[in-house]
Amino acid sequence: MLEQIFTITFFTAFLAAAVRMAVPLIYAALGEVFLEKTGILNIGLEGVMLGGAFGSFAGAFYSKSIFIGFLCGMLGGCLVSLIHGFLCIYLSQDQSVSGIALNIFMLGVTSFGYKLMSAGEAYQQVKTLKAIRIPVLSKIPVIGEAFFCQDIMTYLVVLLVILAAVYYKKTSSGLAFAAIGENPQSADAAGISVYRYQWIAIVVNGVMGGIGGAVLVLVQLGKFSENMISGRGYIALAAVILGRYTPFGALGAAFVFGGANALQIRLQALGVPLPTQALAMLPYVITLVTLLISIGKSNQPDKLGKPYIRGSR
Repeated sequence: MLEQIFTITFFTAFLAAAVRMAVPLIYAALGEVFLEKTGILNIGLEGVMLGGAFGSFAGAFYSKSIFIGFLCGMLGGCLVSLIHGFLCIYLSQDQSVSGIALNIFMLGVTSFGYKLMSAGEAYQQVKTLKAIRIPVLSKIPVIGEAFFCQDIMTYLVVLLVILAAVYYKKTSSGLAFAAIGENPQSADAAGISVYRYQWIAIVVNGVMGGIGGAVLVLVQLGKFSENMISGRGYIALAAVILGRYTPFGALGAAFVFGGANALQIRLQALGVPLPTQALAMLPYVITLVTLLISIGKSNQPDKLGKPYIRGSR
């Protein structure tokens, strides 16, 4: 058994699977970083991703176009996030309750919608994106297959993480996002439109979370199933916390969780003599452990989760 694990073939396959598992988490986590920078917590990220997954499947299934599928996925995630924004920004309701309610609501809506679409057919498939092999680089042992033989959405998310990091560090609007999460009253007094920035962040959160769900359908699986997100939204939230609310931190944390998921799949494929339930727990156990390790090291915005009411102290 150990001889099979400690081989180049195993590590190559494991690393490629880790990248594959991490990509949806990175998209969702990056959108959540944007939102939490403005002081809004969206526990409903699971529902956002589920809306994106169902929207992308429906769009691609009826239009026969992957591009339209992604557009519908972004729209689906955005609509869910906008509901959260309406409750938490416009009505100043509890953000945690809103997020949990959205998760339950979207689980029922997407399951019902899929049953209407399937019309009694047990299995429906849509086309998926193909991998783009980068010449020379894709031939590098171990890492070549993982990092340089991926679909366009994988390459795009790395670029988005870099752009987001630069945006927060080098632009005035990026600094404004951070200021709102720390002290919205002071930001408002300085002439920053707090509500406008929060609504922009809500839209970004929905679009990115929707893409994360769409990647599962249009890149990895080619199909939709009930509750197919299976906790990835919560893991993306954990990635934001572990990554200390920064784009690169969220990227690294998502790779840790993606690697944990890939490891349990590879170990099951090798027939490791452990119950499959125990191996399936591995990503979530690592999530809990890393959160425990990060206690006291958080860099969360000071007003995260607290509704901003203009004129209040």
